[in-house]
Amino acid sequence: MKPKTIIEKKITAMSASLATVSPAVTAWAEKSIFLKWGVLSRGKFHCLDCSHAWKPDSSKAECQNYIKCAGCRGKLKMQPCNKTQFKEIEYSAFLETAGDFQVVRIICSHKQMKKGFAPTYFHKEVMQHWINPKGEVRTMSLSVNVFSQSYDQWKYYSPLEVRPKDFQNSPKYRIAPYRVYPKVKVLSSLKRNGFKTSLHNIAPQMLFTALLRDSLAETLLKSSQISMLTYYLTSHEQHLKQNWQAVKTCLKNSYIISDYKIWEDYIDLLRWFKKDLSCPLYVCPDNLREAHDRLVVKKRVIQRRKYLIEMRSEILEAQNVYAEEKKDFFGLCFSEKNLTVSVIENVQDFMEEGDNLHHCVFTNEYYKKKNSLILSAKVDSQSVETIELSLKNMEIIQCRGFKNNASKHHKQIISLMNRNLYKIKERVKKRTVN
Repeated sequence: MKPKTIIEKKITAMSASLATVSPAVTAWAEKSIFLKWGVLSRGKFHCLDCSHAWKPDSSKAECQNYIKCAGCRGKLKMQPCNKTQFKEIEYSAFLETAGDFQVVRIICSHKQMKKGFAPTYFHKEVMQHWINPKGEVRTMSLSVNVFSQSYDQWKYYSPLEVRPKDFQNSPKYRIAPYRVYPKVKVLSSLKRNGFKTSLHNIAPQMLFTALLRDSLAETLLKSSQISMLTYYLTSHEQHLKQNWQAVKTCLKNSYIISDYKIWEDYIDLLRWFKKDLSCPLYVCPDNLREAHDRLVVKKRVIQRRKYLIEMRSEILEAQNVYAEEKKDFFGLCFSEKNLTVSVIENVQDFMEEGDNLHHCVFTNEYYKKKNSLILSAKVDSQSVETIELSLKNMEIIQCRGFKNNASKHHKQIISLMNRNLYKIKERVKKRTVN
């Protein structure tokens, strides 16, 4: 995009004056952001970092996920298949200032590995986020291949060009670097607003813009409410302001929320029971999960005892509404070995899912969420986790097992979901066309 406004021309000129990525930064990235890999081939272990090869000590070693290289003594993650070449791609960033701008420079690094050879690296700066003291951000980035299914298929030969303001809605803007170069330069206003050294696994461009223009984010960071801050900046389901009275109660009593999503559901339960959200006795429980589960059980008992007949008629009525809203997704099912993930098609199944896993997917009426799709993950026909997917952003909002804990199949479930998101996207497109 050709710079047109004064600010776009200024950013383009200042970007051209920045120093190129230094060898110190690329050397740090090569050591810090990549895993060390190994492979078992033809009866020998091969280190893909130092190219050392040696015979395993025992047959049991072949099944290990990690081993120690006999040459460089590095901890190697074993490749699951025997291939001759491997490639890994990671993002890193380094922070600097230019004039009155905070600049977040995003580097895409490639590590090419081959058995018996030392790895080779390629580094390219793909984005620059320019943030002014008011928290307004403009981004410069390389072009991408529009015909690719990957949103970050960069054209490395293209120049950095300023992007329009709505680029902040792009998934490319939200790319979070795996590591940030430790020698950072930040605006004094960021230090004033609570930033010290840690980014708390939040993309720096999102954290910095929030700290400079959103007093709520500044308050959460200064009060060490990291779980709440992360949810506030990364989730698209924004209910924090709705629960602000309860949040203030936590802040006044220095109560740190360890899992904001569980706490949010707990506050919804308190509101259902008409409890005072300014009372720390309710809002700041010693054991959040126990308090949450206790109210879920209590609400379920009340629903079953007092409104059994009404519930039956309510389920029938809710089923008609639910089926009309989500019928385009009925029949979706993803399988891998003994794991099956499928869309919940009946409101009655929501109740059974909540009963089996002891969470609030039914009591908090998740079947009424228009922009969410609820799926059930089963292993050998037994429910192990319930998944909430945002239909608006195609992101997994939460994936909870028994008593809201992750099951031992959690990573497998997330991986299966991510591999099949395109099928849900296709249904969304058909739904929009119709």
